[in-house]
Amino acid sequence: MDLIKLTIVGISYSESQKDAYVLILGEQNGDRRIPIIIGNFEAQAIAIVLENIQIPRPLTHDLIKSIADELDFVVNDVFINQFENGVFYTKITILQNDKKIEIDSRTSDAVALAIRFKCPIYTTEEIISRTGITLNEISNNASDKEDEADDDEISEKSMLEEEVQEEEKRMEFIFDTIEELEEKLKIAIKNEDFELASIIRDEMKSRE
Repeated sequence: MDLIKLTIVGISYSESQKDAYVLILGEQNGDRRIPIIIGNFEAQAIAIVLENIQIPRPLTHDLIKSIADELDFVVNDVFINQFENGVFYTKITILQNDKKIEIDSRTSDAVALAIRFKCPIYTTEEIISRTGITLNEISNNASDKEDEADDDEISEKSMLEEEVQEEEKRMEFIFDTIEELEEKLKIAIKNEDFELASIIRDEMKSRE
């Protein structure tokens, strides 16, 4: 199985779900991104390491790292190995002496540990193909359009935020049946909400 190495692109607040955040993992040496909805606590646990924030008392993931140091084991890698019904499933591989142990984990917890142990995060081509979004290429040749540069130049961050928001909308329909999607599609068209209709139609096509 060919594994794809992922890096942490960033975390942004979820506009579609209350008290939730979007963890964005990016394909190393590629332009695909995987948006994953995570909770506030897990977002905080990841952010404090990314931002090098010093806290007075250790969080749960810091405690696990301290226990690992004392008991002489390490998290060797994190593997996002499955995606079902809108949920990512992840395994953590732990090494202790000559023993190798695989443990199921929530993806957010696994990532929070990965950055503390400085270990790689992997997934499969199938998963990134199903859940990933691709950033549109931005031309760097602005010499012919200097007057329009301020209006036309779109940063990777803003593009990613738009695509993540679109992905969040799509994920709202993951648990709906085809019959429910057809009904919601009719309502969206009736209300002339063609953007929503397009998202619902794409979700229906992905199940064909």
